[in-house]
Amino acid sequence: MGKSTACQVAQYVRHFLILAALSVVAACSGPQESKAAPYAAYVMDARTGETLYSENADTRLHPASLTKMMTLYITFSEIEAGNVSLDTMITVSKTAAAQPPSRLGLKAGQKIQLRYLIRAAAVKSANDAAAAIGDYFEGTPEKWGARMTRTAKQLGMKNSTFKNANGLTAKGHLSTAHDMSIMGRHLFYDYPQYYNIFSRRSTDAGMAKVANTNRKFLDAYKGADGIKTGYTGPAGFNLTASAERDGVRIIATVFGGTSTPMRNAKMTELLDLGFRKAKHGAVANPPVAPAYNADQELIAQAAEQADDPNAMEVEGGGGPAKTIRLVMAVSSSPRPSARPLREVVAPVDLAAADQAVNAMANDIAGALAEATAEPAPDSLEAQAVELAGLAAPAELSISAAAANPQAVQLISAPAKPKHKAPIYDDATVVAEVEPAAEEVVTNISTSGGKGYGINIGRFNSYGEADRVLMKTLLTENATLSDALRKVVQKSGGFDANFLGLSQKEADLACRRLQARGVTCFTMGS
Repeated sequence: MGKSTACQVAQYVRHFLILAALSVVAACSGPQESKAAPYAAYVMDARTGETLYSENADTRLHPASLTKMMTLYITFSEIEAGNVSLDTMITVSKTAAAQPPSRLGLKAGQKIQLRYLIRAAAVKSANDAAAAIGDYFEGTPEKWGARMTRTAKQLGMKNSTFKNANGLTAKGHLSTAHDMSIMGRHLFYDYPQYYNIFSRRSTDAGMAKVANTNRKFLDAYKGADGIKTGYTGPAGFNLTASAERDGVRIIATVFGGTSTPMRNAKMTELLDLGFRKAKHGAVANPPVAPAYNADQELIAQAAEQADDPNAMEVEGGGGPAKTIRLVMAVSSSPRPSARPLREVVAPVDLAAADQAVNAMANDIAGALAEATAEPAPDSLEAQAVELAGLAAPAELSISAAAANPQAVQLISAPAKPKHKAPIYDDATVVAEVEPAAEEVVTNISTSGGKGYGINIGRFNSYGEADRVLMKTLLTENATLSDALRKVVQKSGGFDANFLGLSQKEADLACRRLQARGVTCFTMGS
């Protein structure tokens, strides 16, 4: 063999080795099983909440897209509270549109019905859809994550903290197999009218028809009807699943699977174990759903803002507000029990008592007339009741007035219970039924006769208008602390108003709100 021939052979060998190396690299770059993530598993009898199996179940791990169960749970609570409906149009934020796959393909500024975002998040596990929901309700992933964490604590999920709506890996975004099983149980029992979405093999998400990421397991396991898959590199392949057989429902969660087949096989083992160990004939004891309270939610948000060093300063103050005082409408006002009769009752001079009451009413009416430069009303008793902020005539304790003319007891009638929010299902949107012109007063002005107010918009529902009023009060407490919060039903919706202001106070409040981009105009004579 000549020298040139030997060189050619050497070149061929070198080329062969290079091609072989490239083939190995290409093969490794394809879909591979996840590196071993921490493993955890939990099995629960959904009827009773009883633990049937547990392995590392309270270890805080990455939940991945199991997170979307919490995003959907809060969304369902907003619908049930009447704050939104399935047809509410959601504007997609820039943050949501920029989320990595899995995606529905949303664009920044796009408007889409909430029902389609729910379907995309539940079925396709679309990160952009879940983020769009969170940003719509709270404005930023951080605020939405804080709300998710608060809700988790209310549900008994003791070891969960959330930072975003979709479960993409973030520092401090952690949960457990036990907590996610609790989450699945609450979804099933608290919102059964929406639970069926988790069993759909495919669905219309508005922009496209999407397939369920959990369809293989749903098709393979008898009785399976949900709930949610999840995957990221640090999390591995996760799944919370639910199945029912012969009246027994089992919920189980797997964290840290190494592949989809392995995860599904392990879930099959766990559910089978659950059905073997569950007691037949056990009496169902559903979990207690936390009551949705918009006022408490807003107070929690305000408390977080107060602890934020970057929170907006209030004009005239030295820093962010640390104390917020709210007077909220009570759900009931029972009449106190009658006092027991004493053995010795001092004689009561009714004429003197009547004079004492009239004198006090005259003093109150005179002070009010002086403050407003208007004549006092004909009924002094009515004026006294109005000044005390009562909606109905009050009872005057004559004996107390006789004993101490400075202490006149005013007892209000019990408040009427609130109307229950409308319920929607995924197939039919029921027209919203709002309380008929019910007024909710959170701050009662005692400044007397101030005939000006401000309007901050007209809204589709009573709940939405009242919620905006409360948010506005929290952010502009400096000028609206003495104002009357009032929702007025009009033909085109519900007006959100603050009343009981002077012209100067109304003008100042509007200027400050307009500076923050809030629509506002002054009302008054």
